[in-house]
Amino acid sequence: MGTVFGDKLKELRKETGMNTVEVSEKLKSRGFDVAGKTLSGYENGIRMPNADVFMALMSIYECKNILEIFSFVSADYSVPTDDEWKIIESYRKLDDYGKETINIALERETNRVRQLMDKSSEIISLNAALHKTPQTMRIYTYLRKIACAGTGFYFDDIPAETIAAPYMEGADFIISVNGDSMEPDYHDGEYLYVKKTDHINYGEVGIFTVNNECFLKEFGEEGLISRNKNYKDIPGNEDVRLIGKVIGKVQGDE
Repeated sequence: MGTVFGDKLKELRKETGMNTVEVSEKLKSRGFDVAGKTLSGYENGIRMPNADVFMALMSIYECKNILEIFSFVSADYSVPTDDEWKIIESYRKLDDYGKETINIALERETNRVRQLMDKSSEIISLNAALHKTPQTMRIYTYLRKIACAGTGFYFDDIPAETIAAPYMEGADFIISVNGDSMEPDYHDGEYLYVKKTDHINYGEVGIFTVNNECFLKEFGEEGLISRNKNYKDIPGNEDVRLIGKVIGKVQGDE
């Protein structure tokens, strides 16, 4: 990270034709006491400037497209503060025993914070679940599997039962799909909410009877459309009767 960042800083400085001493003097004139050696540390990835020094450098280098040049910096990355740099410098001066002691403490504290965050996330999830609005259930008339493929069932012979399902505004009954002629939008075994109506628009899906056989189809200008191209459409004629409009799927019916 530091090397790439430092290379960018070095490129910008070289484009101005200045050396680190000259840049240091310009920084001092702006109130930043940064030595040429420190600047070299920035460019070599040994150190990082704080935000104020960084912005002063961008002004000196007349960099107008900071975000584009430094776009490799991740959104959650922030330049270490002076206190953080002091900790890093102190760590580098430790012997092996001292570094091992610090590493053990860091690992322990990192695990502690991670556990606290996990617990916090768990509490938030449980709280959300407790306050989740329960689904209002309703008893609907349920018609067993209809045909959405070739043969169909006689509508009058479909056995009617009742079924409990989440409330869907406008739904009058629930019907289940038989076959795959309306895939990929409607699959065999799915439960559908149906609103009784005598009119739907082109492109909408409804429950129709043709010579009293029941079908799930899309309403088209030329007749009833099968969305699965492996099936033929049904030409429109006076025997086609609309039973209702499909207004949704019953969730969790698998």
